[in-house]
Amino acid sequence: MVNTVLDSSAVLALLFDEPTAGVVEDIIAKAADEKKDVLINVVNWAEVLYKVNQIQGKAGIAAAKQLESESSLKVVDVDCDLAEDAALLKAEYNIPLADSFCAALALKHKAVLVTGDMDFKPLERVLKKIIWLKKE
Repeated sequence: MVNTVLDSSAVLALLFDEPTAGVVEDIIAKAADEKKDVLINVVNWAEVLYKVNQIQGKAGIAAAKQLESESSLKVVDVDCDLAEDAALLKAEYNIPLADSFCAALALKHKAVLVTGDMDFKPLERVLKKIIWLKKE
């Protein structure tokens, strides 16, 4: 399995048991079998925590933290280099700032990006591969 980066929409699909949750679950399980991490940056993780708190309160935050602690999902910090890369992607492709951090992390790790967010469409030719989570 190649390196994988999840956008917040992918993690939220799993936590909210959306129709694409199985796809995300399989990606995380396969990574665990291969002793690899599935990455999400701290900016996108904050999006996840905000949304689960908004809908499910502290129980949602606890579920998200449990997912992170008991699976191959790993939250990674943002450093100045990644912030610069994100800023340049935002400027060039006019994507939301949080998405630019996700894309920058995927580029840094030469990773597949997993998302249900069509804001990444302009980056299809730049990123290694995008797994699009189809909303049924």
